[in-house]
Amino acid sequence: MRGPLQCVLWDVKDTLLKVRMSVGQQYCMEARRAGLDLKTSEVDVAFRQAYQHCSRRYPNYGITQGMDGQSWWMKVVRDTFSRCKVQDPTLLNTMALNLYNDFCNPENWEVFPDCQKALESCSSLGLTLGVVSNFDRRLEGILQACGLLTHFSFLVTSEEAGVAKPDPAIFEQALQRCGVAASNTAHIGDHYLMDYLSSRSLGIHGYLLDRQNKYTNSDIPSEHRIGSLDELPMRLQHFMD
Repeated sequence: MRGPLQCVLWDVKDTLLKVRMSVGQQYCMEARRAGLDLKTSEVDVAFRQAYQHCSRRYPNYGITQGMDGQSWWMKVVRDTFSRCKVQDPTLLNTMALNLYNDFCNPENWEVFPDCQKALESCSSLGLTLGVVSNFDRRLEGILQACGLLTHFSFLVTSEEAGVAKPDPAIFEQALQRCGVAASNTAHIGDHYLMDYLSSRSLGIHGYLLDRQNKYTNSDIPSEHRIGSLDELPMRLQHFMD
């Protein structure tokens, strides 16, 4: 490493926090409030199909096609329920808007138990912390509601950036925001391609968070893989000495 570590970039979903209930459970709760009785398993399948279709047809929230995060997610929700044979346009729009807003609530998110201490420890090392996430504009409110926002000096979401991981350009925007060279920056995330390979392609010191030990037999160097965020501060301390 050329020079000391100065900045740590963080992925959010499935790194710092996760959805508390399955999408099928959440959507079925909303459907029940509207007087509908749907099966969780059916909604889960419909959601995966709708999400995959919209991701292919309108990548990164359809930004280049005139959409935004809210309109994109509302389309996913409407398509999900339409695949479950819900046809009333007014009802579909109401449920879509309710669910879009519901996912801003902390009740729908679970902060990983190793998260707070790791963030505090990294801050105590004098490091600037920032977020790089394939997320929409709700992220700031979600982090605020979950008690995490104050740890970060800046957030870069794919909706704001107009580009999504694994495109390295989103990391380049984060480096500009923190004013630190790639060689003085680390990144932590749970996805092999979008977090680990993408960040390292720019010379950022990427670490793969592997809570489920999926990559123990991979070609990832052991010093680049951690099983818990508890391990991260000590790894970073190595570059501070």
